[in-house]
Amino acid sequence: MTDTDSARNAVRPGPLDALTDVPGLRVGHAELAGPGALTGTTVVLTEPGGAVAAVDVRGGGPGTRETDALDPRNLVQRMEAVVLTGGSAFGLDAASGAVAWLEEAGRGVPVGPGPTQVVPVVPAAALFDLGRGGAWRARPDAALGRAAIEAAAGTGSGAPVVQGNVGAGRGAVAGGLKGGIGTASLVLPSGFTVAALAAVNAAGDVVDPATGMLYARLYAGERVEYPDPARHEAARRALAAAREETARRAAGTIRQPLNTTLAVVATDAALTRAQAQKLAGTAHDGLARAVRPAHLLTDGDTVFTLATGSRPLAVQGAAQGDAGFPLGTVNEILAAGADVLTRAVGKALLAAESVDGPGGVFPSYRELYGG
Repeated sequence: MTDTDSARNAVRPGPLDALTDVPGLRVGHAELAGPGALTGTTVVLTEPGGAVAAVDVRGGGPGTRETDALDPRNLVQRMEAVVLTGGSAFGLDAASGAVAWLEEAGRGVPVGPGPTQVVPVVPAAALFDLGRGGAWRARPDAALGRAAIEAAAGTGSGAPVVQGNVGAGRGAVAGGLKGGIGTASLVLPSGFTVAALAAVNAAGDVVDPATGMLYARLYAGERVEYPDPARHEAARRALAAAREETARRAAGTIRQPLNTTLAVVATDAALTRAQAQKLAGTAHDGLARAVRPAHLLTDGDTVFTLATGSRPLAVQGAAQGDAGFPLGTVNEILAAGADVLTRAVGKALLAAESVDGPGGVFPSYRELYGG
């Protein structure tokens, strides 16, 4: 066994295999209630004082808010929360509810002498799920954003993260299959934790057409058992029928199906803004492994990163780069960002549950292929 093989074997999931394995991060979901509603909002909340944040947008149809603030050249260095939401551009209203909650808590950029004279800067991104439940105007709003951030604040440190048809993943669909929220983490040989949370809502396919295996599992370094060929053929026919029925039910309401996969990748390493932005970029490699093709014009694929900085990068005696940080350690974190996002996408698809409603038929992977 080589040193490289030993290092890979030393990589393991965190205790929860979730974004909340990064200390200080909390996740809250809220779903819109009512007839025809199939949408929701997810908020990732940091500790007071925020985390170093960055973003990389690769899709051709993004719906975002405050992403310019994450440019390393700009003023605000740390963010208190990130909002992922359904509802396309309309759903970005959910971020207003998170902003209001943070203002009341006195969390944001101080601009005056009073404790609540702050301006919370909350990056947000939306995926397209309009009409998925049958009601075109069923969209997240400020009240739902507040409910999601309150849910995050109400969890304890290191709390499990609910996956599947929740939050921003409530109405998510990926390649005709039901998508949703998934999360995963890795603890590296260096001791750093890298974790991801994804709302999987992709135009591309997530299943290998030759075998029926999830792409995410093929490229996650796991041992997998391929579906029985007969079951794969039955699943392929069932998915084709579901797509046809969904097109029939959506006729006259949706001209062009749109999508977008959203993610937050986080680490406890003390990354700079530039390093955090690089992590967002390499994490997209993990999305491209799990969704084929990704980053299309009908996607708005967006990856945020959060670096809490609870563990310093500098390692005494390590080989240093020109910038004074250990290059090997940073590269390890960058590579893990892709790996953990691939796993989060796979877990979202395995956690999703089938939906059959006025807006369409969206079978889950588990319904078609089993556990």
